[in-house]
Order: sequence, then structure tokens, then C-alpha cells
Amino acid sequence: MKNIVKILGLITAAFIITFHVNAQCNADALAQSCVPKLQDGFTFLKTFKVDGLGGAKNKVEYSYVFSKDTQYFLNICANSEPTDGIIVTMYDSKRQVVSTNYNNGKFYPGIVYPCNATGIYYITFTFQGSSSYCGGSVLGFKR
Repeated sequence: MKNIVKILGLITAAFIITFHVNAQCNADALAQSCVPKLQDGFTFLKTFKVDGLGGAKNKVEYSYVFSKDTQYFLNICANSEPTDGIIVTMYDSKRQVVSTNYNNGKFYPGIVYPCNATGIYYITFTFQGSSSYCGGSVLGFKR
């Protein structure tokens, strides 16, 4: 009986710790804080939540259909600037890298991508040295 109580106690503690870590990320609020940071001339399309579950997830991925002859802007907002170690990488439908916000050891707060082929594009968020594994992002476009 004592072993059952110990096991239940450990399970409860693990649940509370996991809930506490996950509850700390307010990716919705961070994504909304990105909306006013769209560059001039870009129209809002979509927000993306970037929640790495306190480090439990190494990658968060989304897909979106981009249109030819359209320019896209994807920015990142995090608890600490500039991006809190969040790397965003954009891939075309063949999973070839077309753009990233991380170059030569430097993080940039966003990506501007001139699309030359209509299709599904993949947007991945990974974490390098992130302290919170939490952020938000906004996608905008202009023609």
C-alpha cells in the first residue's frame, strides 16, 4: 500500500511540474504582440504559436500555401529580445531551405521572402540556447 501511495505521489508531482512548465508559455499573447510589428505595407495573414513545452519539443512546425509573385514577411516575438534563441526556417514543398532568420551566428527578428512558386511551404521553429522555448510569430504578405 505504501508503494502505491509513493507511486501516486510521484505521478502527481510529475504532472504538477509538467503543468507548471507548460503553463508559463503564453504563446498566444506573444503572437498577438507581433501583429503591430509587421513591416509597413504588409497585410496580416496568420499568427503562429511557438511553444516548445519548456524544452520538451525541439521543433514546432506549420505549413501554409504561398502564392507566386507575393512577398511574405514572418516575424518572431519572444519573452526576451531579439528572438530568445528561436530559429525560424522556411522550406519549399520539396523541403529545400528557402530562408531563415539565423545567419552567421546572428538571430534576426524576421524573414522577408519573395515567393516565386505557388505551393505549400513549411515553417519550422527550433530552439538554440532558448531560455523559455516560447514565442509567437506573425505572417504577413504584400503583392
